Amino acid sequence: MRFATRTFLWSFVPIVLLLIAGFWVVRSAAVATIRAGLRAAARDNQVALARVEARSEDRNQTTLRAIAENPALKAGLDLLGSEKDAPTEARNTVADQLSEICQTLQYDFMMVSNARGEPVAAVTRQASGFAPVELAGIAPADRGIVLAGGSLYEVASVPMFEDIAQAGTLSMGSVFDISRFGVPAVLLHNGRVAASELRELAPSLIQTALRPCLPDAECEVRIRDQVYLSLPIAPGALRLGGGYSLRSLQNLDTATAHVQAVLQRVFLTVGFAVLVAALGIGLLTSRSIARPLAEMAARLRCASATGELPDFPESVGAGLEIRELTRGFDQAAKAVREARERLTRAYVEFVGSLAQALDARDPYTAGHSRRVSNYACAIAEAMGLAEPEVETIRVGALLHDLGKIGISDVVLHKPGRLTADETDLIRQHPVIGRRILDNVHGLEPYLGIVELHHENWDGSGYPRGLKGAETPLEARIVKVADSYDAMTSDRPYRRGMTHAQAMAILRKVSGSETDTEIVEAFSRVCPPGSEGCLETTGSLERLAGVVAAQHEGIAEGIAGPVPKEAA
Repeated sequence: MRFATRTFLWSFVPIVLLLIAGFWVVRSAAVATIRAGLRAAARDNQVALARVEARSEDRNQTTLRAIAENPALKAGLDLLGSEKDAPTEARNTVADQLSEICQTLQYDFMMVSNARGEPVAAVTRQASGFAPVELAGIAPADRGIVLAGGSLYEVASVPMFEDIAQAGTLSMGSVFDISRFGVPAVLLHNGRVAASELRELAPSLIQTALRPCLPDAECEVRIRDQVYLSLPIAPGALRLGGGYSLRSLQNLDTATAHVQAVLQRVFLTVGFAVLVAALGIGLLTSRSIARPLAEMAARLRCASATGELPDFPESVGAGLEIRELTRGFDQAAKAVREARERLTRAYVEFVGSLAQALDARDPYTAGHSRRVSNYACAIAEAMGLAEPEVETIRVGALLHDLGKIGISDVVLHKPGRLTADETDLIRQHPVIGRRILDNVHGLEPYLGIVELHHENWDGSGYPRGLKGAETPLEARIVKVADSYDAMTSDRPYRRGMTHAQAMAILRKVSGSETDTEIVEAFSRVCPPGSEGCLETTGSLERLAGVVAAQHEGIAEGIAGPVPKEAA
């Protein structure tokens, strides 16, 4: 993955984390606030409900005391209480009296118990009016919930006195309405659901969830992955008794769902806007960081292809670290270029010293290497070769006879003709020269000239017997220049030929020993009728001046070619 892409993506991480953390904090605070509000509302509802229940209890007690003083009702109770097995007529009479009272006062249930607390008569409201109910299933209660005829009634009771003795108890109430408390409620009887306002929840789920809750304490329970808040409803005002308890059961997740949905929409909108802004900022930031680095990488790739370290201009608008990195690369590139220039100057001096050392061994061949270099450069320029190729030929020509260092002076300076063995030994100098230069780094371009400048066009040369274009062009050029200088130079065993004689021989062997194209180019440089080729009195002095100038002006690692006028 590219650096710019990584930078761009990483710039989103803190923003995304901040948005997630912000949403979680705000959501948690909102949910906590809503839950606290629900608890406060539930407590306020308890207080209000307690007041209402207290007032209702006072009214009921007043009404019940008045009814308990009814003489006919007392007489019926006395009749029922004095006989163990009261006749049906007596019970019906009392039941009729109770029905009439309920009808008048709009109650749903009324019951009379004897002095022992045993129900003796009870009626409930039915669709067709009031009717007696079976007393066997009724558990009497002074106050609270009574189950009669399959229905739950919320009752209140007062004693009935005959003189000063309690003759019985009068209980009266209405159908228990679990929805009247203003909150979702559940009525429990000995831990089992007797009535529930939450129709969507099975009683077994409610019983299991509420089992850990203490009777008079609030608690949070989880039902079907939903969180519910449960509080006892008016525990002081509603004294249910008989194993009954009443609790609220409010779904906190449902209560907070709307707020969470609003928060989610708000955060999605804000988050989208922030991410768009971060996108723009991230793109600008990543580009400001990556663009200077990409430019430096491109320059380094070009440097690896060309071998030249470029300048690294300081990036405008980049950060301090990028500018310092660019300056460091630029200083390193300048140091490398300076070191290379020093190495090149040392290399040129080394080549010149090798040529001088070789020429110094024989006064008759003094200047031979430089003359061959001059001739070869002139031919190369006449053939239109590029400047780097001309420079390779120039240096290679200076080194072409380096292998003669390994030839004995006895053979090398022999005044007469050489024997076959001595000729074979002399012919080893190209291989010796290559072997000498092979281990010198930077001289690889000249190895072909040094080793192959005695190869012939027809394949009769040495040391490899290459044929035609198999021999590199540079080596073929140096061969012509070397042959010309050898023929026109004085030797201990003969005098040098004239220019015309040497050119005639070169033309004669062109196509067999030499390349015809190169000989023709040489003839253009040294036309027929001239007295010599590049052989003026001051030629070597001018060449030395050119080399000295090159020592000072090398910029590309290899010195430029010898100008024609220097010849």
